[in-house]
Amino acid sequence: MTKARTVVTARDTGERLSPREAIVFRARTTKEHADVQLQPEQEFQQMLGFGGAFTEAAAYTLSRMSPGKRAEVIRKYFHPEEGLNYSMGRVHIHSCDFALGNYTYVQEGDTELATFDISHDHKWVLPLIKDAMEVRGGPFTMLASPWSPPAWMKTNGEMNNGGSLKPEYAAVWARYYTKFIEAYRKEGIPVWAVSVQNEPAAVQTWDSCIYSAEEERDFVKNHLGPVMHEAGLADVNIVIWDHNRDIMVERASTVLSDPEAARYVWGTGIHWYGGEEFDKVAKVHELFPDKHLLFTEGCQEGGVRLGEWFTGERYGRNMIGDLNAWTEGYLDWNLVLDETGGPNHVGNLCDAPVIADTTSDEVHYNSSYYYIGHFSKFIVPGAVRIGLDSAAEDVLATAFRNPDGSFAVVLMNEGEEMRSVTLGLGDELAACELPPHSIATHLIFS
Repeated sequence: MTKARTVVTARDTGERLSPREAIVFRARTTKEHADVQLQPEQEFQQMLGFGGAFTEAAAYTLSRMSPGKRAEVIRKYFHPEEGLNYSMGRVHIHSCDFALGNYTYVQEGDTELATFDISHDHKWVLPLIKDAMEVRGGPFTMLASPWSPPAWMKTNGEMNNGGSLKPEYAAVWARYYTKFIEAYRKEGIPVWAVSVQNEPAAVQTWDSCIYSAEEERDFVKNHLGPVMHEAGLADVNIVIWDHNRDIMVERASTVLSDPEAARYVWGTGIHWYGGEEFDKVAKVHELFPDKHLLFTEGCQEGGVRLGEWFTGERYGRNMIGDLNAWTEGYLDWNLVLDETGGPNHVGNLCDAPVIADTTSDEVHYNSSYYYIGHFSKFIVPGAVRIGLDSAAEDVLATAFRNPDGSFAVVLMNEGEEMRSVTLGLGDELAACELPPHSIATHLIFS
């Protein structure tokens, strides 16, 4: 008989990734139909893992906490059992908005990159990454993303407020990525991939740089791809777009329809700020099934939302939607922010799953932290999404087979009413209760 473990987070019960009495499978009659029927014979994408961003804001905030609280947060994210089992990270190539200010790794006008130096990152960012990797204790997947080239390489002469890369600096800027990868690898940080540009279609008041789809295509084809190969970094993947879902089909199509550009590209990165258009994620997979999809950033905007429940549900809804549309990994934005939702050098304050109050040395775990855990703790790297046929009203669902053969099934109820659903596996059936505003993970061993 099939066995299961059940874990629940619910708004009104106080349960937070809490073990519950496991669902019980029984043989079903020929007339019984499951509300959610697992179809293990159908296989889709393989998971890379889950993680968050090692921003300077996050690293600096944790440096202001007591050593015990800093260590607690790192364990609560990266430890395979005691934490969320994070196995991925994202880091910004020099400054982003969630840095303490604009900075680069070279002196102005240094086209030879002779002054390239990542010592700025040694203060807070690198120690945090190294401590996280130690707590993780296993393979670690790191994405690096630039928010802007140095000001002197840009048409507007500043890192903020958009502008574009000057064509005469394209080759230098491409070599900048390789310098970064080599410097981080020298520190023991395995950079697995780089994205071309964070949010290339948005002029932001912070570090930003605009590329048209054609400009991104040509930069990859003529500069970044060849330069990385020449530097012996062909093993480092290139991720395009790294922006919202709304126009991702057009952007990905422009780059990936060009064979010369496409041969350098691993896949497409997506953010959630432009709407929950999961059909567009699936469309990019349909058009380019040999390429990959990675969720590279999402957060709740507008400052700290301590204790709010809708933030967790936003994460759960987006994660299920993207995973069911072939996404292979999920990277949250800031791992931790301070009590203001920063620091952010242009006041673009946001929320994070963990808020560290630097005035009281208290750590707050938001609903989003627990919702993420319903995926990251149980869907492990190497898991394969399986089919499911759902007729369950107002219940979101996704399912994976882990490398050990267990199934991780996530069910989510955003409604005000209790939902009772039956879960089917083969010729067995189990009854599942979903409280109002709850998420449940069932780990099933057959």
